[in-house]
Amino acid sequence: MRLIRPSIKYKQQVLEYKNEFIENGDNLAGTSYLQKYDDYEKWMEFVLDNEKESTKHTEVAASVFLAIREEDNKLLGIINIRHTLNKYLYNYGGHIGYSVRKIERRKGYGKEMLKIALEECKKLKIKKILLTCDTDNIASSKIIKSCGGILENEVHNDERLIQRYWIEL
Repeated sequence: MRLIRPSIKYKQQVLEYKNEFIENGDNLAGTSYLQKYDDYEKWMEFVLDNEKESTKHTEVAASVFLAIREEDNKLLGIINIRHTLNKYLYNYGGHIGYSVRKIERRKGYGKEMLKIALEECKKLKIKKILLTCDTDNIASSKIIKSCGGILENEVHNDERLIQRYWIEL
């Protein structure tokens, strides 16, 4: 697997990914507002602009990557690395958000994506990574723990209970 920046080459796969998540009623975590964009090119421009402090569209700069399986060049997931944390991200969202296609879950891809993303965090000089997940998201908590995540606490965000994990690089 490799993580690559969104490009026009993957337009059709990203749009299919988005539709699969919507049809399944799943959360498009880590896709940097993909659900709000009907125009792929505009989403791609938003994502690429958002990597730089000078052109960011959100409160914090972030890098979005497509997780591509090398054997067949298939989009497996999308991951978003936030370069810094604001108050909301510190409490509830963390540095990294990601999602994996439903048909590709339980195959180790989430863990592999997170491991590669942690290497990207090193390049960004982020030394301590915050990851969060809902307490009922057993798969995500297992992935985080398997990559070295240490549970700090659980916090309420409205009706959701969120686990906060730290990974030191």
